[in-house]
Amino acid sequence: MPRRNAVALAVCLAAAFTTLIDQASLNTAIPALRDELGAGPATLQWIIAGYSLTFGLAMVPAGRLGDAHGRKWLFVGGMSLFTGASLVAGTAGEAWVVAVARLVQGAGAGIVNPQVYGIFQDLFTGRERARALGAYATVGGVAAVLGPLAGGAALGAAGADLGWRLVLLMNVPFGLITVPLAMRFLPGRAQPAGARRTTLDLPGLALLGTVTLCLLLPFVLPGSEGPPGGGQPDGEGQPGGGLPDGLGPPIAVWPAVAVVALGALIWWERRYARSGRTPVLMPELVRSRGFSLGTLSAMFQFGSSLSANLVLVLYLQDGLGWTPLQAALPLIPGAIGFAAASSQSWRLVARFGRAGVVGALAGAVLATAATIVVVHTVPATGLVLALSLTQLASGAATGAMMSPNQALTLAHAPAGAAGLAGAFLQVSQRISATLSMAAVTGIMVAGSGVTGALTICLVMMVAAVGCSALDLRSPRPVAGTVDTVPAGR
Repeated sequence: MPRRNAVALAVCLAAAFTTLIDQASLNTAIPALRDELGAGPATLQWIIAGYSLTFGLAMVPAGRLGDAHGRKWLFVGGMSLFTGASLVAGTAGEAWVVAVARLVQGAGAGIVNPQVYGIFQDLFTGRERARALGAYATVGGVAAVLGPLAGGAALGAAGADLGWRLVLLMNVPFGLITVPLAMRFLPGRAQPAGARRTTLDLPGLALLGTVTLCLLLPFVLPGSEGPPGGGQPDGEGQPGGGLPDGLGPPIAVWPAVAVVALGALIWWERRYARSGRTPVLMPELVRSRGFSLGTLSAMFQFGSSLSANLVLVLYLQDGLGWTPLQAALPLIPGAIGFAAASSQSWRLVARFGRAGVVGALAGAVLATAATIVVVHTVPATGLVLALSLTQLASGAATGAMMSPNQALTLAHAPAGAAGLAGAFLQVSQRISATLSMAAVTGIMVAGSGVTGALTICLVMMVAAVGCSALDLRSPRPVAGTVDTVPAGR
């Protein structure tokens, strides 16, 4: 690997660590943040799921802009936005300020993420690309190990009030280091060989953003509530949930608007394509069976994994009364398994292709089912050990499939659309995460039990297996995109 490519990879890995350690540590701080700032259910859902909302909205336009104008300065701007919002969230005095800061954080991370995948597509091919994606996933696993540990330790040492602030501020030093490194070492604008001229298709981007927003809002706006910071009491008599009664639109309006916007998007994209320009819904991506099924697999798996971890943390802290550090302990083996499997996952994709992804996902299904059994049958004295084993299996299975699935899916992206393809892959995951995390949070807050919440995660993982299995017969990607990686077996 050329030295400049290796340095660019290191900067991308630093960005991964900065954004993912925030996500990994936040779950441990949710109960403390809720209690110290008086955040009710609606604001809490905004804090948890709002991040994924703006993450998803930012990714497609950011990916398109990166393809058209270069990735370096979008990467720098997104990291700066993410780091600044982290500082605001960690010093906030009101729950709604934390919620708004998390929205801004999500936008910053959503700008950075497609640039990372685009850089990987631009700089690496074949086995090197699979290794780069594996390294990216490994760093995510390391962050997942350190995040809960550091979050639990901060809450235990500093107390609930200062502890949750330290958790939200944890990524700031890493962001301050990553930004100047990106300015110095990331490559400037480079148009891949064979790439077509990329146009922005602003109406298409606006309509696609409207569809995404209307799909996600019903899950972060419980009932008829509006954005954080409104005047309506938000559970337990605390302000900060939403708009006064009667001012927010009924929740059924959002899906209806999404359907109308989707129809307008399809009409516009066809017209835009007939003019000889490149629509945001690129025909090559829309028609690609391998890209579509790989994206669906990633979507269901990602939402299931994040939601299952959130359910366990809430159950152990709120249901069993464990401390944040105690609740983090069973999750650590899963993060270790994820990191270890990710570091070797390129071998899996090189040897087995899509069949290896299907096998790994099947293992994740068994691990999720075992977690449900453990929660109901193992006494408290053995719960840490039993959950550690199921989490180790789940993490290893997820780590083995994540970067191979990404490599196989992104291999179907045409030249000059790497950022857009990566954005579509990631936005589907964020939509899934928002919907599933909001759903399981509602189930847990309503006191309906851990079983229903984990069952949702299990069903989603089974759906991931099904989509990946259907992809076994997909056509091989264009020659040269994954020259050492078979698309299916």
